[in-house]
Amino acid sequence: MTVQTFKDLLSQRPFRPFRLVMSSGQTYDVRHPEMALLTRSDLLVGTGDADDGVPAEFKICSLLHVATIEPLNPTTPA
Repeated sequence: MTVQTFKDLLSQRPFRPFRLVMSSGQTYDVRHPEMALLTRSDLLVGTGDADDGVPAEFKICSLLHVATIEPLNPTTPA
């Protein structure tokens, strides 16, 4: 996946949540654009949301290892 792909996903309005499926099979949900930070080679994804909406931790997802991106239904459980 390219940096531009993720720029487009994170800047679309209204935002559409999506799931990253990594080459390892691990998945990460991006439910809000504020929960992801894009660098040239990675996407940092906030995980473990608390009641206040602040992520408890983050995962570093290498863009080279993103196998697919799936749309996420906003009502789908994490």
